[in-house]
Amino acid sequence: MNVFHGGDGPRLEMSNGATEVFVDVLMLAVSTLAREPWDFRFAALLTLQDQSVMGRGAVGFDLAELDWGDTPQERAAAKDFLLRVLDLALNSHRWEELTYEPPHAEGYLRTYRAMVEEFAPATARTGAGVMPRTEEAATASCVRHRVLGALPFWEGCVFCTAGV
Repeated sequence: MNVFHGGDGPRLEMSNGATEVFVDVLMLAVSTLAREPWDFRFAALLTLQDQSVMGRGAVGFDLAELDWGDTPQERAAAKDFLLRVLDLALNSHRWEELTYEPPHAEGYLRTYRAMVEEFAPATARTGAGVMPRTEEAATASCVRHRVLGALPFWEGCVFCTAGV
């Protein structure tokens, strides 16, 4: 079971297959919206949820362990970005490109969106370090799948490693 925590709040537990779908639809959205350094760092964190590389049942992270920024403005911008990513994914952004139907994705996205909405970034644990550093940010795009890749961690994107 893969677990995404909302700090001291709710958590989202998903099977391996559900987690794969969750990461896929988020990567489609985050790759479209990423513009700022934090956005690309979050994209890199998503690539680290790739079970094809990390192992099945071994992924997930806690919102309280993200580096949301040092100032209220940085934290608000990061939270706004994540909510926009979730909203874009909830609008089935590029889902027609998937090689499968994601019937339960909307429910997982809605649950996670509520968790992010409820989470107060100012309560995050400083220095927790689950988020890749700026120099590890996902800035390279996979030409074949048009999503951000996992460099410098490994070559390819979440779709390449899944053999899509």
